[in-house]
Amino acid sequence: MARTSSATIRSHSPGMPTILLVEDNALTRMALAAYLRECGYVVIETDGPAEARRLLDAGTKVDVAFIDLEATGEFDGFGLAHWIRKTLPGLKVLLTSGLRRTAEVAGDLCEQGPHLAKPHPHHELEMRIRRLLAHPKR
Repeated sequence: MARTSSATIRSHSPGMPTILLVEDNALTRMALAAYLRECGYVVIETDGPAEARRLLDAGTKVDVAFIDLEATGEFDGFGLAHWIRKTLPGLKVLLTSGLRRTAEVAGDLCEQGPHLAKPHPHHELEMRIRRLLAHPKR
């Protein structure tokens, strides 16, 4: 396992979909990352939007960004989602939040409707990611 700043990147076979997991809660991040890896995805873990943005700016190839909207730091999950929409419009975004009120605001920042509310069943997350990957980039 290689470490890049606070991001965790694991080696993988070419062609496997890559998920950028942006979650500031370490236990939640570790559980989600382990589950997604079991599903066959390459997972890049970051503990906040600023680190995720640095990786994307550096050209890290990602298929889906899964962002916790409440992740904090230099800017929050909303800031990262807005930045992705402006800078990397082809990158698919899936948002998550423990706060109900964020669904209305998040609707235009991610594909396929409102964000995924926490706590979310892992199988539902995996199903949403598969649907995103099955559709051409917008």
